[in-house]
Order: sequence, then C-alpha cells, then structure tokens
Amino acid sequence: MELIVLGAAPAYTDRAGSAASSYLLRAGDGPGRSGGAALLLDLGQGAFANLASTLEPSSLTAVLVSHLHPDHFIDLVPLRHYLKWEFDPPRRVRVLAPAGLADRLDALDGQFGFAAAALDVEGLAVGIHSFGPFDVTVRRVSHTDESYAFRVSMAVPDARRQQAAMGATSRTVGNQAGAAGPESEAAGAAGPESEAAGAAGPESEAAGPAGPESEAAGPAGLVYSGDCSRVEDLVPLIRPGDTLLSEASFGAGPVAPGAQHLTSADAARAASTGRAARLLLTHMLSGRSRTDILAAAQAAFAGPVQLLTEGDRFEI
Repeated sequence: MELIVLGAAPAYTDRAGSAASSYLLRAGDGPGRSGGAALLLDLGQGAFANLASTLEPSSLTAVLVSHLHPDHFIDLVPLRHYLKWEFDPPRRVRVLAPAGLADRLDALDGQFGFAAAALDVEGLAVGIHSFGPFDVTVRRVSHTDESYAFRVSMAVPDARRQQAAMGATSRTVGNQAGAAGPESEAAGAAGPESEAAGAAGPESEAAGPAGPESEAAGPAGLVYSGDCSRVEDLVPLIRPGDTLLSEASFGAGPVAPGAQHLTSADAARAASTGRAARLLLTHMLSGRSRTDILAAAQAAFAGPVQLLTEGDRFEI
C-alpha cells in the first residue's frame, strides 16, 4: 500500500501551504493505484483540497478519525458539502470516530442532521476491523477522553488474523500490571488546540511497555499515533518492520504542562522498542527546530527518520 501525506500540520502553524493531520492509504495495482481502495486517517483543516486533488473523494473506503479535536476532523465539513452538492443524488462516505462526532458537526452548522446528509458516522471500537483490503487494529491512547491510534496493514487470511489477535491479547495480559496511566492524566487532556476535554488513560487493553509481537503475526504495516501522550500506549501496536507515523507536537521538547503530546524522542523510543523499520514524524508546532527534532529522534532510534510535509509519499 501507499501512504500519501495530505496534511502534516498541527492545530496552528506558520508553514505556508500546510494542512492539518490527514493521511491517505491506497491499495491496488498500477501507477497511482487508480481504482484501488483508499482509507483516510483524519481530515484536519485545509486537507480536503489535497484529498480532492489526489482522488475522487466519494471513492473513499472509509475515514477513520483518531479523536475529536478540530485539527483532525474539521474538513469533514467540506467533504460533506462536496458529497451532497456535487452529485445528484448525493453520495455518501463511511466515517468512524469517537462518540459525539455527528453532534459536533451538526452544531457547527446549527442544523440537526447536517452530518447525516452525506456522512455515515459510526462509533469506533477497539479491536481488529476490515475495511476493504485493509486490516485495521484500533487501540485507545492517552490524549482526550476518547482517543485512538491505528495499525493498518493489508488484509491477511482469517487464521493469521486470529494469530495476531491472540498475540496481542497474550501481551496485554502479561503487562496488565503496568497499564495504569499517571494520575495527572485524569485531570484533563488539553493539547494546544483543545478546549480541555477530560483525559482518561487508555482502556485496560493499553498495557504498559511491551515487546513487539511475533514477526509471524502478519505483514508489515503502518502505525499511526493520532495524538498521544504515552510511549507505552503505542508500543503494543508496533510489529517488527512496521512504519511508525507519530506526532511530535512539541518537537524535541519539552512538552508544555497539561498538554498530552509526545516529543520526537518519545516517538523514537516507541519505534525502537517496537522494532519499527522507519519513523515518520508529523504534527509539529511552529518554531520548533527541525535540526533538534531530528537529532533527538536519531539519538533514540537507529533506523531512518523523516519529518513529513504535504505531498510526501511512501511505500508501506
């Protein structure tokens, strides 16, 4: 599959031409994978135009929203308008998100049913799910009261999927003792873009630091952090050879008090512990030194590290 970066910015940036978090995964054969399945992870401000110039948006297999901060979902509004007004009859796209997304979109327009006019909004659930040719593992992470990270890979036969699920379960059970999040996270999850949502630690499946699953559990994939504040929430998703796409909002650090985010060194430790093949860093706030960001990550992870920008493409 191919990863296309549609948006790599955080809630605010001084980088001209940027768009907020949005990452497109395309599967299929041939140049540009025309006609193949397409899965979208987040759709922040400014990203719809990049999506629409890359593929016809109604062809999306699904959109997965990691959490309900606007820089991760707000361009669902132009997607909704496009689907409703560009076609007769309107077309629809499936959207999976934390609870309350449809209500927030409706409130933006002051109209009940605004989202439902073109978006089939469903709740996200922890576990392994299939979207066309993609297998997606969904896992709770610490940021807002309901935030998720994702692992996406090409679908595998049921027997191998069951093996992967059993491997994840056995690792969780073995690490339950380390699963408790810090008490301070219960006070509230305020990122720089947040109105201070309550920040619960991830569910009980979010065990403490664990080694990666067996290489036999499935093909290499992409692990996307969403927004996250704890390395140990990400490690159980990573398998050897995966690409880790991680936020590093505060660059080389430190993270501002009360902000539930990672530094580039945090992301690098997750990549190293999980034996990822590559680390892609994104979602960095204005004024952070790219040199320092890279240096901090490279000190903790021996593999290749890259800072993302819109238009970047990678084979996964």
